[in-house]
Amino acid sequence: MLNIQLASKYATAIFEIADEEKNLDGYDKDLAKVRADVFAIPESVKFFQNPLVPHKAKKDLLTRALDKEISATVMNFLMLLVDKKRIGVFNEIYDIFTSLKNKAQGILIADVTSAFPLTKKQQDALSKKLATLTKRKIQIRTHKDPSILGGLIVKIGDKRIDGSAAGRLAALRSSLTVQR
Repeated sequence: MLNIQLASKYATAIFEIADEEKNLDGYDKDLAKVRADVFAIPESVKFFQNPLVPHKAKKDLLTRALDKEISATVMNFLMLLVDKKRIGVFNEIYDIFTSLKNKAQGILIADVTSAFPLTKKQQDALSKKLATLTKRKIQIRTHKDPSILGGLIVKIGDKRIDGSAAGRLAALRSSLTVQR
């Protein structure tokens, strides 16, 4: 719980800077690059979370991996996280930043699970349909789960729409067993 509170504090700070500069998408792009290039690697996360690794080694790695690829402000933010011993919760900071950005921009995240990967055309059509239904901008995050057999499961916030073949079969099975 303490890590989430700390992550929230830092995420809010970088969000406010990005919002003040009217550059939410730019900061999001830089932070996403940091996550993809450094914090998506389990060994790297362990390295940054290890209190025995000197700050200088952490800063050097960040500089070598990201220098000239992200803004100076985001790099300074990462160095501050190292100095304050908070770099180990970067992934949580990024998740909270993304939530704040999406809320500020009126974007809803739709988690879409399908048995097979969706094409770009299918994703765009689904995004438009969901935007019409919700009257908000929709960003689709896809997941693959062959166990649903076919169809889709869409989750937006706390709402879940199960249009999967497995879900329909389960509903049919349930209605047949209740009617006995």
